[in-house]
Amino acid sequence: MSPSQLDSFLALAVGFALAGFVSALYSALRARPASFSLLMNGGPGLVAAIPLLAVTGPAIIMRNTLRGRKFERRPIHFVTLATIIASFWAIALGYQVMKAFSGFSG
Repeated sequence: MSPSQLDSFLALAVGFALAGFVSALYSALRARPASFSLLMNGGPGLVAAIPLLAVTGPAIIMRNTLRGRKFERRPIHFVTLATIIASFWAIALGYQVMKAFSGFSG
């Protein structure tokens, strides 16, 4: 495995882990899951929702996709496409987190 592949895999893992953690934290504090419908609220809540959704996006997409597959019987190609989108989002998020922490260490 090349260093580039290892970095991408680590970024994917960090991105999904952070998205899941922040999503679970939001659910625990607000007693409802984070969702993209937070963007429909206006005012100061919208300003806070944008960074929250930027971090929790991969977890929200995967949660909605897996629930849609189980309860609504969505086709598998829809699940595959949503997983690819969430994975690229998680990789981007993971690279940003890794870049931020590498700045702290040296």
